[in-house]
Amino acid sequence: MERLEYQEGRTEISHLGRVALIERLTADSGCQGDDCAVIGEGEQKTLVTTQTLVEGVDFDMMYTPLKHLGYKAVAVALSNIAAMNGTPRQVLVSVAVSNRYSVEALDEFYAGIHLCCQRYDTKLVGGDFGSTRAGMVVTVTALGDVAADHVVWRRGAHHNDLLCVSGDLGSAYAGLLVLEREKVTYQADPNFQPDLAGFDYVLERFLKPEPRVDIVRELARRGVVPTAMTDVSEGLADSLLHLTRASGCGCEVYEDRIPIDYQTSRVCSEMSKNMLPVSCALNGGKDYELLFAVAQSDYERIKEMEGVHIIGYVTEEGMPAVMVTPQNTTIELKAQGFARQ
Repeated sequence: MERLEYQEGRTEISHLGRVALIERLTADSGCQGDDCAVIGEGEQKTLVTTQTLVEGVDFDMMYTPLKHLGYKAVAVALSNIAAMNGTPRQVLVSVAVSNRYSVEALDEFYAGIHLCCQRYDTKLVGGDFGSTRAGMVVTVTALGDVAADHVVWRRGAHHNDLLCVSGDLGSAYAGLLVLEREKVTYQADPNFQPDLAGFDYVLERFLKPEPRVDIVRELARRGVVPTAMTDVSEGLADSLLHLTRASGCGCEVYEDRIPIDYQTSRVCSEMSKNMLPVSCALNGGKDYELLFAVAQSDYERIKEMEGVHIIGYVTEEGMPAVMVTPQNTTIELKAQGFARQ
């Protein structure tokens, strides 16, 4: 086989980042980057999305139960359907594993898949199975539908729209921090028994996230169609930048309005004096909550909506994405994306 030599002017993938790389590779196809592909003609559109999880990159089998992994693999794909205001309908799951995995282990993994499908009224309709030299690779393709006039893209936000998020942020990353701490201690002392008491919420948020299909349904019940939406998979800052760049605008969000659970704050204080809970919310990732913009005229319809928090507003074209602290300091947002498991 011909040896690939280092080329002068070579660009490392890490320099571009995941999103910019996808945009570069699909530029000639006319494909528009968003949470899902939108296909079909007429009044009803089909949403299609694909998510791949790789062992050692997206999950660590030292602390990931296989049933939780199966559930999570489907959940993160369904989150993309929700992020475009759609309803999930079917999934296809393809798995490649090494001989380290037994039939019984795969039974457990698929039990999690079936559980998530059942919870969200989604059918497992196919997939593939293969082998790999090491570990496990999981790819989930999810399909959903949405009325043509209710498709919500990232690019639709307008000046003065309200910015909202569902749930709370940073808790999944807090759960990862706890698991990684216990893993390090166990590796140093195999007789160590992990102490996870009091961290149930953040652990579940990381190991078993839930797609916010309920938020999509409640918005529809209230007659609200967001002007723009995306899910929070790589941290709030990353999602805000995606939404504002796609919409050609800026934003202003307020630190004290970003929802953070007390367990997340507790983990941050225990891990480091310098780790701020808001940093976990902005950059932690893997929360799979929804970030969306709504018109000012919809304020009365969403102000009392359970699980939804108004965190700021959309600013005009050419303005940056910023966060305002309680001390009235303005900080320009940058996407860092801490979570890697």
